[in-house]
Amino acid sequence: MDKATLRTTVWDDLESSGAARFPFPPHGRIPNFADATAAAERLAATPEWAAADAVKANPDAPQLPVRRRALREGKTVYMAVPRLRDEECFYELDPARIDDDDLDSAPTVSHVETYADKVGPDALPPIDLVVSGSVAVSEAGARVGKGEGFSDLEYAVLRGLGAVSAETTVATTVHERQVRDDLPEPDAHDVPMDLVVTPERLVRTEAPYPRPEGIDWDALSDERLDEMPVLRRLHDASDESGE
Repeated sequence: MDKATLRTTVWDDLESSGAARFPFPPHGRIPNFADATAAAERLAATPEWAAADAVKANPDAPQLPVRRRALREGKTVYMAVPRLRDEECFYELDPARIDDDDLDSAPTVSHVETYADKVGPDALPPIDLVVSGSVAVSEAGARVGKGEGFSDLEYAVLRGLGAVSAETTVATTVHERQVRDDLPEPDAHDVPMDLVVTPERLVRTEAPYPRPEGIDWDALSDERLDEMPVLRRLHDASDESGE
């Protein structure tokens, strides 16, 4: 099954089964799902979570319980600015600078700008845990997102700058219905998952897929680079250095 067909199949299934949660419809997005908080709690019970001080997380609704839990436990959370549209393209949420009463509001898309500092990717510390949203994922760690490629681009930027490495744990929280065995083989730019977490179980994947080691500049058009100032800067810098 190709990625586009798979996405539609999963979105349709979540909607028809009643497993989807607000925002509706689940189509065209990282879908929210029933018991997302239980999946976040299961992730928080792992040693990888316990050891993490800096967490890079996607901004979507199903991972909001993950972001809230991270802040409540004193972890610094980094979220990408939508579509990487700013040069300082990450929100930095430091719980030490946020009142306890605001920790639940701070990592929401509608309030993050009130509580976060914007920082460039060069300013990020080593990231201990990456949390990605998914439309579908396999037990082997292959992942399909909503099709725009920003999650993989964010990882590639941070990998190229050394903020993440081949050893950085990458996890996703999903509904059990999103775990499938009919995913296509990942493309070279796709980031595989180490941990697949549902409300019912934790899967430690076989991790048979290689991870991208940086940005594949040949895959990005000039138009796409111009839409994301940080990528244009990094691209031009790589040209100047001859890399």
